[in-house]
Amino acid sequence: MTNTLRPPAVPLVTVDPYFSVWSMADRLTDDFTRHWTGQRQALTGLIQIDGQTRRFAGRVEPNIERYYTEPPAMKQTELTVTPLSSVYSFEGEGVRLAVRFTTPLLPDDLDLLSRPASYISLEVCSIDGKPHRVSLYLDVTGEWCVDRSDQKVAWETGHSETYRWQRMGHAEQAVLNRSGDDLRIDWGYVYLATQHVDAPEVCVHSADIRKTFVRTGSIACEEPITMPRAAADGFPVMAASYNCGIVGEEPVRRLAVLAYDDLYAVEYFGERLQAYWKRRGQTAEQMIAAAFEDHDAIMERCEEFDRQVLNDGEASGGPKYAQMLALSYRQAIAAHKLVVDPEGELLFLSKECYSNGCMATVDVSYPSAPLFLLFNPSLVAAMLRPIFRYANSEAWPFEFAPHDIGQYPLGNGQVYGENRREAQMPVEECGNMLIMTAAVCLAEGNVDFARPHIAQLTQWADYLAEHGLDPDNQLCTDDFAGHLARNANLSVKAIMGIAAFSRLLDLAGDGPRAANYMEKARQMAEAWKQLADDGDHTKLAFGLDGSWSLKYNLIWDLLFGTDLFGEETVRRETESYLKRRNAYGTPLDNRASYTKGDWLVWSAALSEERGDFEALIEPLWRMLNETADRVPFSDWTDTVTARQLNFQHRSVVGGIFMKLLKDKHL
Repeated sequence: MTNTLRPPAVPLVTVDPYFSVWSMADRLTDDFTRHWTGQRQALTGLIQIDGQTRRFAGRVEPNIERYYTEPPAMKQTELTVTPLSSVYSFEGEGVRLAVRFTTPLLPDDLDLLSRPASYISLEVCSIDGKPHRVSLYLDVTGEWCVDRSDQKVAWETGHSETYRWQRMGHAEQAVLNRSGDDLRIDWGYVYLATQHVDAPEVCVHSADIRKTFVRTGSIACEEPITMPRAAADGFPVMAASYNCGIVGEEPVRRLAVLAYDDLYAVEYFGERLQAYWKRRGQTAEQMIAAAFEDHDAIMERCEEFDRQVLNDGEASGGPKYAQMLALSYRQAIAAHKLVVDPEGELLFLSKECYSNGCMATVDVSYPSAPLFLLFNPSLVAAMLRPIFRYANSEAWPFEFAPHDIGQYPLGNGQVYGENRREAQMPVEECGNMLIMTAAVCLAEGNVDFARPHIAQLTQWADYLAEHGLDPDNQLCTDDFAGHLARNANLSVKAIMGIAAFSRLLDLAGDGPRAANYMEKARQMAEAWKQLADDGDHTKLAFGLDGSWSLKYNLIWDLLFGTDLFGEETVRRETESYLKRRNAYGTPLDNRASYTKGDWLVWSAALSEERGDFEALIEPLWRMLNETADRVPFSDWTDTVTARQLNFQHRSVVGGIFMKLLKDKHL
């Protein structure tokens, strides 16, 4: 059996929910590159070696009669996915080509994390001891800046002292014109930029320009094409080619930057906000110049970060765990947009991808939080800030916490459940907000973030004290399973929400109130152990004998050091999860064979022994390796068939970092 993960989809350019392009195939040449939704956003790469042309990325149009025969694919010999890079290796005609896609999402540098610029590095050398004449070609189509291929695009070119740029955008710029899930951006501009030092040729033309490169090794444009034109009308592309000259054993390197200026990023309670990187007035051209200027230093930092994550991941949970961390990292961040609110406070706004497109969803932030608590807790605070604002406004009618603030990118009020009480998640969201707020403050060692919200947090803690032990018929985060009364795992969340508030009060120096809330949590936990007991495991719902479920919310009892449920409860749960494994994971509960990858890792992290953790997460690794669904890391899959149920590209895969958070925390 292989020990190297075959990703179901490979991250290439991963910045935010609109600027996220993947390869959904075994080889980079097997298919067009695609937006995370699966819609085509084509990037094509060609290499000419001694007059012979091969493809190393994407496809060319095979069904248009005027096109030449598609150049054969160069042999792909290796793929390596790290947290920040995806590196492909190819060989052919005596030459080796390495293609590295890097999005430098370094969590301790928010300017860099927000910068919508992704690198494509090309490195070619001879491997047969002979010199070879080599030229390289890259292009991206107008599909990158429209939602539908019948929408028209327009373009322009320009240059600075150090680089040349081409940009393309929808001919009709209607910024923030709509919201939804399965949508691509159709405002703003996509850029392809190349350095003068690399002496590139650049050209905006139809995709026929590829034929010119195949014939001549150059892309000298013969006649310009008219604009605007539909993205599917001849497939206008921004293209660049590099004459590398005679290449020997010494590698020849070339660099391109793909960038996207969305003009305005989101609407936030009626006000349009720009991306974080624009807050000091930086232009797109200045941003791209900085990306080129900083490249070498950034790559050193990226490589160090990759080593740290992979080494820590392997020490924590083995090599397969480390590989899952690498695959999930960029996805978790690229499902967010970083902005500042009108008061200058940081907002990290998620899109609930391939679910319903909700924005800043609390029960999506909750599972994603481990990654950000590990590397930059201020980003978790930035997830919670919009929920506090909304909950404190007259627009929110309920005594419990909201589910979301809108549908991405329009955050003007909750859309989930149309504000019907029966469609809300009262215990779920109150518990999530309390746990995450306490986790941020404990990670930062102070209560500065929570202090303005103590009254609101008190209201939610009191709500859980009254309604959380034995919840009535309501939804939880696993809403695809429907309403459930007396949900034992939801009850754990309520108890841990109260305990989290106690920890927060203690950190704030309010010992008496902290003690009162902790005593309430202890009393509830003792009652829970009796209500949930079903012999060698705990029940899915109180009163439902013979049922079971993953009690992933128990992990906070370990992280907070509260010891409310006891080692014996946790040990019995772990043993029961091992017994119930299927080929591709332990099911979420006894009602169906599906599981949630984030919750499975949280549940596995309850294990005392690393061997038990590895045994529980190995089937999830196998699912990723063998699933027939070629989509970005799906968190909702069947444990018998490895098939995707729904969901892809969601931020919740940040929850895969829970074991690493536990090991760093305890």
